[in-house]
Amino acid sequence: MDELITIELKQLRFFAFHGLYPEEKKTGNEFEIDLTVAFIPVSGTITGLDDTVNYVALYEVLRAEMQKPRELLETFVMEMTDIIHRSFAQAKKIRVSITKLHLPIPAFTGNATVSYQREFR
Repeated sequence: MDELITIELKQLRFFAFHGLYPEEKKTGNEFEIDLTVAFIPVSGTITGLDDTVNYVALYEVLRAEMQKPRELLETFVMEMTDIIHRSFAQAKKIRVSITKLHLPIPAFTGNATVSYQREFR
């Protein structure tokens, strides 16, 4: 994989109901997602939308999936990788990171991030 083009969506903010605990499922939380999709250009210089991975379409896939609660963030990132690859078969490397911005842990400051990367042949 010598020549890869990378599309990145960074610091996307969503409100969703992912979480293991009943309170998280009820009140929801703020999440931030970073997504990287790398692919091999098929014909030299990219000059049209059909030659690339449309980042608007990537965003729409993420937005739709954020509305489907998962108990674990690990599940979300692994499923997103598969969903994105099914939608964009030219993707050779996909990395998804999701950060829960407010953890349901008393006196905890900070956030938690889960990342997953997968390469496709």
